[in-house]
Amino acid sequence: MPQQQPVLADPPPVHGPTLLTQSWLDLAFLHWAVDPAVVAPLLPPGTRPDTIDGVTYVGLIAFRMHRVGWLGLPGIPYLGSFPETNVRLYSVDEHGRRGVVFRSLDASRLLPVALGRMMFRLPYVWSKMSVSQDGTTLAYASRRRLPGPRGAHSRITVRIGDPIERPTELEHFLTARWGLHTAFRGRSLHLPNTHPRWPLHRAELLHCDESLVTAAGLPAPEGPPVSVLYAPGVPVRFGPPSRRPAEPVA
Repeated sequence: MPQQQPVLADPPPVHGPTLLTQSWLDLAFLHWAVDPAVVAPLLPPGTRPDTIDGVTYVGLIAFRMHRVGWLGLPGIPYLGSFPETNVRLYSVDEHGRRGVVFRSLDASRLLPVALGRMMFRLPYVWSKMSVSQDGTTLAYASRRRLPGPRGAHSRITVRIGDPIERPTELEHFLTARWGLHTAFRGRSLHLPNTHPRWPLHRAELLHCDESLVTAAGLPAPEGPPVSVLYAPGVPVRFGPPSRRPAEPVA
């Protein structure tokens, strides 16, 4: 079996032409620990739960997508900018590449939802969403429209804390994910991404009312999240998808 990629705070090289550019802004990361056996059946073929200290995690990530651009073209200001909230799991494939698996991606622009579902087989859903800020307090709201389940929702409020000078290994594990895995024609496809190291902050969860995790086929979270983080954002570039690495994983 190929050597598993280590937890990397900085991105590995992304080879090939630029497929997508975008920025992720004002991110709130909420995470709960979960038994790997629970999430294993939900992952694409050829991948398994990625674990740290014997457990894996389910993440609820709310943020603003900003200026999505295709094939190196400038980002689109209106259609390419919108709130998004995703439910994600943590995966590693048969080539040792770590990534995320999206169980749902709520977004407020219908065209990006349709393109994401059609081109990348990603579980995008169209939702009514908002992000508002009052000083150091951010509020994210989402209510699902199509394809459903209608009414699935999230309302998250966080207070931004101090910058984290030295993130823990777990904090890198949960945020520094340099690709995504998705099922394509019965096999796992890996889509790599690269961006600067995350500028992470502590965050205090003031409110969380959500049903997106259970709508994604996972058990309802028990208790408060074990990790709450904030990041002001990063510019992101995606390379072309692949079934196997361009070079051996170090």
